[in-house]
Amino acid sequence: MSLLNLDAVRRAMRQPLPGWAAQSRMAPPGRAPLAAPEVAPRQAGVLLLLYPRDGALHFVLTRRADRLGNHGGQISLPGGRRELGDADFVATALREGREELGIALDEAELLGALTALYVPPSNFIIHPAVAYAPARPDFRPNANEVAEVIEVPLRDLLDPARQGAEPRPLVSLGGALGMTPHYQFGAHKVWGATAMVLSEFEALLRHSLVEEAT
Repeated sequence: MSLLNLDAVRRAMRQPLPGWAAQSRMAPPGRAPLAAPEVAPRQAGVLLLLYPRDGALHFVLTRRADRLGNHGGQISLPGGRRELGDADFVATALREGREELGIALDEAELLGALTALYVPPSNFIIHPAVAYAPARPDFRPNANEVAEVIEVPLRDLLDPARQGAEPRPLVSLGGALGMTPHYQFGAHKVWGATAMVLSEFEALLRHSLVEEAT
């Protein structure tokens, strides 16, 4: 994956977004792409932050504190509800990144946005922003929200061996078990909305690398 550098990511983020076609590849069974017409979802921003570490691009995930409602204990991207003072969803994502991870993002480069995604269990539409920090952040996570900071080499996202599936009780199936796809990074399994966001990003990266190689 020697071609998997910042230039490749920039190229990837200039491509048309594949949206649900890529998100659905890692969707739990029964997951609908949109909220029902009678539902008024809340709005949130999430941050996919890239940075260099040990000569390779990494991105950061968090294990959410167990006390945090529907998604407590799950692996997620930093993010949260849009607040009145946020100029847009990018501002929300960056603010949440700073608050959850205790990092400065003054020098972060915004690379683009991914397709918004509806999350039925929490009734949120999440808006993912992709950014790049020129140096590894000094993570000082907020213990009220983050139980663990997880640093993942970006190349692992493109490794088919990191993907699997297992039965999980799902809201989309009324609590019944459904075979649910996930990424596995170390001891951590990433599924649900976070896996769906990463799946779209993976698709963009793969297309960018193919173009570069041809």
